[in-house]
Amino acid sequence: MYQKLLIVGNLGQDPEMRYMPDGQAVTNFSLACNRRWNDRTTGEQQEEVTWYRVSVWGRQAEAANQYLSKGRQVLVEGRLRPDPNTGGPRLWTRNDGSIGASFEVVADRVQFLGGNGNGTNGADGHANGAAEPVYTEDDVPF
Repeated sequence: MYQKLLIVGNLGQDPEMRYMPDGQAVTNFSLACNRRWNDRTTGEQQEEVTWYRVSVWGRQAEAANQYLSKGRQVLVEGRLRPDPNTGGPRLWTRNDGSIGASFEVVADRVQFLGGNGNGTNGADGHANGAAEPVYTEDDVPF
């Protein structure tokens, strides 16, 4: 069996990094993917947001924690990790009483895209939306 997931979205909050007892770094962040379309019957614009909770491990986790921040656009390649209790997305109740869901993703690769999401350049100074280097576990540039 094989599973591969590609997601492009914006960070919903600054990443959070911690170290496991064996010294391995893990960084977690939330990623929002928006989809917009015009409703065929009403002509009104509709929007759907899907949230993913991403875990990045090792040296790639340290790079993600250092260079990513809320609003930053990234491409994540990895696999879905289902909720062990339900086999689906993680469910929770929001403050307003509605049900929220997030999909858990274990990242194999994180690619930083464009600027940092707030109209300024990212850490590399690219202003034209050019992709930054791909950081994988075996190919971290520092």
